[in-house]
Amino acid sequence: MQRTFLLLTTICAMFGSLSPVAAEQGSNRGVTYRPDITFTLRTDIGEGKLVFIGEAGAIAGKINPDLEVSPGAVVQINLVNGDGATHDIAIPELGAKSDNITAKGAATSMVFRATRTGTFEYLCTLPGHKAAGMFGRLIVGKLREEAKGYVINVAQDPRSVGEPVGTRASKHLTLDLEATEIEGQFSDKSIYKYWTFNNRVPGPLLRLKVGDTITVNLHNSASSTNIHSIDFHAVTGPGGGAAVTQAAPGERKSFTFKALHPGLFVYHCATPMVAHHIANGMYGMILVEPEGGLPKVDREFYVMQGELYTTHSHNVRGLQEFSLENLLAENPQHLMFNGTMDALTKMYTMEANTGDNVRIYFGVGGPNLASSFHIIGEVFDKVYDQASLTSPPLADVQTTLVPPGGATIVEFKVDYPGRYILVDHALSRMEKGLAGYLTVRGEANPEIFKP
Repeated sequence: MQRTFLLLTTICAMFGSLSPVAAEQGSNRGVTYRPDITFTLRTDIGEGKLVFIGEAGAIAGKINPDLEVSPGAVVQINLVNGDGATHDIAIPELGAKSDNITAKGAATSMVFRATRTGTFEYLCTLPGHKAAGMFGRLIVGKLREEAKGYVINVAQDPRSVGEPVGTRASKHLTLDLEATEIEGQFSDKSIYKYWTFNNRVPGPLLRLKVGDTITVNLHNSASSTNIHSIDFHAVTGPGGGAAVTQAAPGERKSFTFKALHPGLFVYHCATPMVAHHIANGMYGMILVEPEGGLPKVDREFYVMQGELYTTHSHNVRGLQEFSLENLLAENPQHLMFNGTMDALTKMYTMEANTGDNVRIYFGVGGPNLASSFHIIGEVFDKVYDQASLTSPPLADVQTTLVPPGGATIVEFKVDYPGRYILVDHALSRMEKGLAGYLTVRGEANPEIFKP
């Protein structure tokens, strides 16, 4: 009898502590006191960080374990204070949050229904605690994550710069582009449904000379579900070509233009909602060289900065899905060079030798954020501001500002070996994926730099 009384007292105390939390969550209708699955986590210090540690079952002893549940399940997460600091646990995207616990050994719980499929972040919301390591994943439904081997690589090779025009005469060229909608590898552990030109983000660097006549053929893949088009900032004509290239899935549209202005220009899809098409990857650049071409350099690279707006935060695994709300708020969850998180850090190598003169064709697809383009450890010898090739270049520039839909050309001599990091000097954006590496090889000159 005494054991039964103690058990009932414990259950009532537990349910009593859950009631206020469940009541706070107005969006969690249908939560009951009989959860379908229960997890218990303990706050502690592990691997030199603040962490959650699994207490029982399959997650026992694991740091920030994945919590896997079925869609529609009623989920209870118990939190035990193991270190004596103030903590809580929350899943903001599902509107679930516990009370704070302060004393060592204290406990709290939260109960909610997993009404959405996908991957959601759980974390401690106390200031600085997530940054200290207190976050993990709640996975609702089957996780789609390991991208390698069965999805397309959409990252653009920065070495794909086309052929210099040299001193050739003007001529008639044909440019063939295909609009596609494909699942591509976004990072080692995630994928995204990109919209692209020629299955790459950015699309190809198109290279021609002033005075050339160009026929553009745009084919919208039959597998697409949306209308697509193309607007060249280098084109003088209605919509930069967009007015005559609105192509339904399976359609082909063409137009011809003459390159009247030298410079480096952005192109992008211009089908409503234009910002959505651009954010999904439909942008690139066209280089119109002046008469006689550009001066010869040792290395050339093609780099564009872009943004992705998703329902999940950065570093969450699985399928990343587009968020219109975040796009309209101009709040990207991810920023990247050349289409993916790892394009210029793992996937492709940008290399030069000491003494080389390097030129980078740099643009911002956007659709919303400007870039303060900078290379850590280098100074730009020349900057063709706003990508103008008829104005004198700026000299000795540390950082250059590039607006969305804009471009620049930078040149510099590499004098010392090492790894140089390409960044937007709004440096918090590195934490959302925005970085690239230029590796310089050769002999170290102690007169320039001495460790």
